[in-house]
Amino acid sequence: MSNLNSAPRSVRLHIGLFGTRNSGKSTLLNAITGHSTSVVSPVAGTTTDPVYKAIELYGIGPCVLIDTAGFDDEGDLGNLRIGKTEDAFKKTDVAILLFPVDSKDHSKEFKWAEKIIANKKPLLAVISKSDLDVDVEPLIKKIKDTLKLDALVVSSSDKNTQHSIREAIIRLQPERDGKKSIVEGLVEEGDVVMLVMPQQINAPQGRLILPQVQTTRDLLDHKCIIISVTADEMEDGLSHLKEAPKLIITDSQVFPYVYERKPLESRLTSFSVLMAGVKGDIEEFARGASAIEHLKPTSKVLIAEACTHAPLAEDIGRVQIPRLLRQKISAELQIDMVSGTDFPDDLSAYDLVIHCAGCMFNRSYLMSRLKEAKSQSIPMTNYGITLAQLSGILDKIEL
Repeated sequence: MSNLNSAPRSVRLHIGLFGTRNSGKSTLLNAITGHSTSVVSPVAGTTTDPVYKAIELYGIGPCVLIDTAGFDDEGDLGNLRIGKTEDAFKKTDVAILLFPVDSKDHSKEFKWAEKIIANKKPLLAVISKSDLDVDVEPLIKKIKDTLKLDALVVSSSDKNTQHSIREAIIRLQPERDGKKSIVEGLVEEGDVVMLVMPQQINAPQGRLILPQVQTTRDLLDHKCIIISVTADEMEDGLSHLKEAPKLIITDSQVFPYVYERKPLESRLTSFSVLMAGVKGDIEEFARGASAIEHLKPTSKVLIAEACTHAPLAEDIGRVQIPRLLRQKISAELQIDMVSGTDFPDDLSAYDLVIHCAGCMFNRSYLMSRLKEAKSQSIPMTNYGITLAQLSGILDKIEL
């Protein structure tokens, strides 16, 4: 559960631990957290599915440590585990790659290092099991010569491991590209902002959905004055204000309703559009939305969402967007739906990908999907921008 004071996993720095089986990943994670988060065993392959641990590290802040299965796993089940490790890699902001000193061949580690560097992810090379009676200098030199990196030598018995890792991660933290906050550039201190928040049936009783919570917190951080209403209370809420709000943020599902009733001087956007600006590439999503105008009855669309929940009446991804697309294009338009981590590697069958706001994903994960789509020349957009395009007001809202 998220609240105004705790950081959800999606906004935390994701630190992934990668290596071969029995290379010391779980031991290192336990050393960083200070307690037994992952099961440690001399048996290779103890870690099967990735283990996610949300913690706070001094000097770094909220983060998620990811303990992954060995990328040298074998067999059909091993390949499935490697697939999970690959998925965890897409979510990773900073990668820690272990080079165990007792290994005679580090070719797999160097291959993964090249992959990490090619994906422009900060890499910390860690020489593990240094308490064994093995000369680590040749490995230090090889990492330096091959990867141009200074390896960090750690031992499970070294009490300074946590401090050393933390200091190294602080130096490696990636600069935040894109928008640093949800409402960056849209508001100033003292601005009045109206939030139009329909009560969604898929939100737990008594709670708001995550984008609404995060946006509210961000507005408070910007010292804005917030008035929150449901769509049917919008006009009454406006009548209580001396001046029109500087900005109105609405649920994308009621874009046309709110646009028709908003004051001319009030700027308009939606929670989903704002999340697209923080989690993805807003300009790329806007360009992707233009592909809607070129869809044909024989076209094929993929709708992807981060959440995994049972379909509900008027669900935005499963019901509303497909209905609006078919009304505009054709009842024959083929639309596929995926959720959670189920996202196809091959997108060539599709003419457009429409993704949710991604509030449950971190930026690295959502951007990895956008990168996959771009590499295959498949346009990709998001829910809020799609609804604005279908409503004919995309050029009239704030991106």
